[in-house]
Amino acid sequence: MITLPRLCSMAFTACAALGIQSAALAQASWDMPTPYPANNFHTENIQQFADEIAKGSGGKLTITVHPGGSLFKANEIKRAVQGGQAQVGELLISSLANEDPIYAIDTVPFLATSFADSARLWKASRAAVEARLARNGLQLLYSVPWPPQGIYAKTALTSMADLKGVKIRSYSPTVARMIELMGAQPVTVQAADLTQALATGVVAANITSSSTGYDSKSWEQLSYYFDVQAWLPKNMVFVSKKAFDALDPATRKVVLDAAAAAETRGWKVSEEKTAWYVDQLKKNGMKVLPASDALRADLLKVGDRMTAEWLDKAGADGKAVLDAYRATK
Repeated sequence: MITLPRLCSMAFTACAALGIQSAALAQASWDMPTPYPANNFHTENIQQFADEIAKGSGGKLTITVHPGGSLFKANEIKRAVQGGQAQVGELLISSLANEDPIYAIDTVPFLATSFADSARLWKASRAAVEARLARNGLQLLYSVPWPPQGIYAKTALTSMADLKGVKIRSYSPTVARMIELMGAQPVTVQAADLTQALATGVVAANITSSSTGYDSKSWEQLSYYFDVQAWLPKNMVFVSKKAFDALDPATRKVVLDAAAAAETRGWKVSEEKTAWYVDQLKKNGMKVLPASDALRADLLKVGDRMTAEWLDKAGADGKAVLDAYRATK
């Protein structure tokens, strides 16, 4: 026979257990793979984003950042978040260009070559990017651009003919197409592997930002940086919609507020650090030069052709985005 005191004790124990279980369920821990080093400004921004979420949620949500492709390589991150192996991740938007041409718009050469133009292009294209992520059960949180893209080379470049047959590092389908049109050979190399690829001769030139050139110590193998400012590619941070929806409303708001702050901060830092990165290339012995008139004319022709090719692939959706962007200029 269960006595009244015994019954009360059992009820108290059950309530305590339910309380502990509820508290556990109210907490969440996310893994976040990123492709870039811990000291890259994108990753530093992400770490601040994660710290703000932990603080703002009172510990209800913690995010462990895994930089430098240490948890998943760059080309594995989207699939990992879709499959629930990670809850949130970062990717270069244009790395998904083979899935949909909309993802490639910010790497169409010479379409948007300044931070102001890049911001207008992002405003025009953001909804289209969000719609495509949603089809895969993903939600965009924020996006931050890289500094403008230039060409790293071993020797001086006077025209595009100087690059004929040269193996050049590519990081997205759009960049690979540009390299082909330049008469060179594209070789896909992720940022985490770039230093080794340059050191071993897998690639002999590179099209990337001053930031990546600094991170990979390009001056150890290459002598010239041509600041052609071809485009400003963007990274995006995205989350599993399932994981996001499992959070309580207050925590979801914390995440969205931190994402908005990270986007504003990231754009500001990227622009501010651009000159610093270029200066570091110079200080480490690289010759930093503008494109010659002949080289720039050659590259602009490539840009015109690639804009037409992109529009052909992107169809009505792409035309709508491009028209919206051009209407703001």
